Amino acid sequence: MAKRTGIIARKLGMTRMFAEDGSHVPVTVLQIDQCQVVAVRTKEKDGYTAVQLGSGKVKVKNLTKAVRGHYAKAKVEPKRRLVEFRVSDDAVLDVGAELAATHFVPGQFVDVAGISIGKGFAGAMRRWNFRGLEASHGVSISHRSHGSTGGRQDPGRTFKNKKMAGHWGVDRVTVQNLKIVATDADKGLLMVSGAVPGPEGGWVQVTDAVKRKLPKEAPLPAGLKQAAA
Repeated sequence: MAKRTGIIARKLGMTRMFAEDGSHVPVTVLQIDQCQVVAVRTKEKDGYTAVQLGSGKVKVKNLTKAVRGHYAKAKVEPKRRLVEFRVSDDAVLDVGAELAATHFVPGQFVDVAGISIGKGFAGAMRRWNFRGLEASHGVSISHRSHGSTGGRQDPGRTFKNKKMAGHWGVDRVTVQNLKIVATDADKGLLMVSGAVPGPEGGWVQVTDAVKRKLPKEAPLPAGLKQAAA
């Protein structure tokens, strides 16, 4: 089974769509903004097979000379976002090829990865769903604290990754098995059932679901804009 490349998309927000039986389905709208192949990695040269995709617009003056040369070599306009996707040998794309919303088909399941919304400093109850301490029986001014964090002489320290108060959010989060409800090739839109991580305007990576079979209707090696036109 060929392992296809994913797609870089921007989260526009959430809305709803109506099914044939009249029930409404909450969906997240993702926009594909000039997602092109910038470079290709091969086993002979790099030791692995992958395609490097770029998406979005950026001012050339804000890029370093080295990055500008990278895009000039590929003869592709500079992009705001650059991501590599591992692919199989039979799913390698040509440099400059532009992917379309038809890369995914309605009814297909996908995995969406993004950076979660930052929520600042949070206590243990909000961050980890702790129940807190007792409301009485000698507990004073520490009802929402997380309690003890370690022993005294043994182990004499606090273990790493202990669930405590601290910074919450701005982590890479992957949501699996989200369903593609509809696509709009002309506007480059994907309607994905449910919520995806990240704020409105944030970048996400959409790939074929690793725990589901790829539909037969899915284009191989990829859904390209020229083919869609």
